[in-house]
Amino acid sequence: MPSQDMIGKRIREARLRAGLSQSQLAHPELSDSYISLIESGGRTPTANVLQIIASKLDCSVEYLIHGIPAEQIQHIETNLNLARSALENGARREAKRRFAEVLSDANIERLPDLRRQGEYGLALAAEACGDLDEAIDILMRLRSEDVGPLPDEMRIASALALTRCYRDQGNTQAAINVAEHEISRMLEKGWTDHLIELGATLLSCHITQGDLLRAQHYSTELLSAADKLRTPRSIVAAHWNAAILAEMTGDYEKALAFIERAWSVQAAEGEPRNRARLHTEYVALRLRVRPHEAAACREDLLQIEDELRKTSASVLDLAYCQLLLARAEVELGHGEQAVEYGLKAVELNGETNSELQAEAQVLLAQAYVMLDRAEDAAAALQAAAEALAKEQPNRGTAEIWLMVASVYQAMGDQEGSRAAYQRAMECGGV
Repeated sequence: MPSQDMIGKRIREARLRAGLSQSQLAHPELSDSYISLIESGGRTPTANVLQIIASKLDCSVEYLIHGIPAEQIQHIETNLNLARSALENGARREAKRRFAEVLSDANIERLPDLRRQGEYGLALAAEACGDLDEAIDILMRLRSEDVGPLPDEMRIASALALTRCYRDQGNTQAAINVAEHEISRMLEKGWTDHLIELGATLLSCHITQGDLLRAQHYSTELLSAADKLRTPRSIVAAHWNAAILAEMTGDYEKALAFIERAWSVQAAEGEPRNRARLHTEYVALRLRVRPHEAAACREDLLQIEDELRKTSASVLDLAYCQLLLARAEVELGHGEQAVEYGLKAVELNGETNSELQAEAQVLLAQAYVMLDRAEDAAAALQAAAEALAKEQPNRGTAEIWLMVASVYQAMGDQEGSRAAYQRAMECGGV
């Protein structure tokens, strides 16, 4: 909020321009002394008083508060809404450009709330474009103490985005540090939808690290909090990640029950991007637990692909969808189609997520084996190994090394299979 000194100064300047005395400005609603106190910075006018003064001075309340005409503020707000709309509709690059234009407006520094919204939107757009380093830099700047305290909702939302970016970048420990710090800071005010969503993202990081004991404890706490809140967002977040944990511990039926509970809520309502992402996870689990449903899963994934492209989903979300389509085609024995989707996953992912890149290369290798393209299969497995070398050993990398071992086995390369199996054991801590 601008200082009362600046508000008082603008009122005095506008009064003098209008040729009014303090008595004329005050009469009949206010007193001369009250106007004098406001102009000297000794009293902060209420919203009702500001409205009275603005009307008499023929200016807007926004001008008295910020020193910017109302039409210019409205112009910035309109551009912000256009940028948000572009992001929500899947126009990622356009959204990024529009948010950058908003932040380049000379007036934005005098409108801290709108500036924060612009920076947060730019970070989300950068994330959606796969520019994770840029998104992290923007979020760190937004959350810096140098720019002043953030409102609670913005603080948790920015922590969630930062945690997600670090996690998707492969820097799991940094993601955990951000989430744990924010939750410990905000939890004394009680669980909210936003805080449970942040907690669910933290849970996913513990799962990635293979710390299943801590993950199990945290999952129980989140499910209990969601049960007390009984809001759709909290139920979806808690059950979604409980499903991932149950899958990791091998309790597949429980995992399906959790994710079906989340999907029953999310399918009926919720933000389009999260609805599409949860649908993706639901199909991914079905493919793993019920591979005989691969044909139905493929149809769902084609629908999900269309949904993702029309939302603010990131290129990483799209890459994961292509990976799952490749997996479905492998299950169906369709080598050519699996190669097509696998290559799309690799292209979309780029250098963003090494683990996803490795799994996509292994699926490509499986498809190449089906097509008797041994050299291409060997090259894909080498690419998978190079991607895995960039990742810290964890449960996920162990599973991918086991996939690599299986493909080498199918190719008749016993030495390659044994080496990959050994790497899987090392990643799994055996």
